[in-house]
Amino acid sequence: MTSFLTIISVASGGAIGAVSRLLISGAVNRSFIHTIPLGTLAVNLLGSLLIGILFAYFHIHTTLSPHIKSFMVTGILGALTTYSTFAMESFLLLHAEQYIQSFANMALKLFGTILIAGLGYIIVIQISK
Repeated sequence: MTSFLTIISVASGGAIGAVSRLLISGAVNRSFIHTIPLGTLAVNLLGSLLIGILFAYFHIHTTLSPHIKSFMVTGILGALTTYSTFAMESFLLLHAEQYIQSFANMALKLFGTILIAGLGYIIVIQISK
């Protein structure tokens, strides 16, 4: 069972991450002429960089509180972007030389999420006709 302190850690980190996503994405989209969603790209790249930095830091500093880890990774980065987790999981599989699992993970998450988002969209459009 998840402790109340872990829930509070994730929730408070999530508030920071969600507001950060709003502010960063908005600033990037306002600042650059773009034909692709640069704000989303920016938060996904930032989140991926930060999760790599944090995982290395946690690897070195093993006594760090699990609540602080939950606050930073699941809370802040989880709300900033879930792409960061996908990036780290894929990297760890590659690093472990589990190439088939890594590429399967990447393909399923990339194409699967696009297909399922499209399916959800089409279902709602069809129902609303």
